Amino acid sequence: MVPNFSFSQALDLIKSGKRLQREGWNGKGMFLFLIPSWTYTDGKQDNYPNLPFIAMKTADNKVVPWLCSQTDMLANDWQVFDA
Repeated sequence: MVPNFSFSQALDLIKSGKRLQREGWNGKGMFLFLIPSWTYTDGKQDNYPNLPFIAMKTADNKVVPWLCSQTDMLANDWQVFDA
């Protein structure tokens, strides 16, 4: 049995470097992870510092910035993603 977490517990785990997913997500292999801060250089302008953010690995193997829904915040079915 995989232990489930609240969103606040899941957020702490993501911040510590874990990959997390919701038990109820339909997309196979989807998970969230933390993108740490880094600096973008486009070769034309100054460096642009990036703040850390949470990203999602999608079912079609893409990565997008993730925005939490009300349902995600109140869910208690968060779990560590183990692939």
